[in-house]
Amino acid sequence: MQFTVKLEESEEGGYTAQCLEIPAAVSEGDTKEEALENIKEAIQLVLEVTREQAQVLGEVEKVDISSA
Repeated sequence: MQFTVKLEESEEGGYTAQCLEIPAAVSEGDTKEEALENIKEAIQLVLEVTREQAQVLGEVEKVDISSA
């Protein structure tokens, strides 16, 4: 899976990363590389929590979406 990540340099130093497809996935790091590694973990955690919440709600189905 690939996601689009927005990187912004922080005024205090370091970088903030946000996944555009999953706005709840936000992270930061001292370097661009660290911020990108940290956002990967944030994305995985948000997806994991979302799956767990969906199971509590009832029947869960998966669908494939292909981009045009």
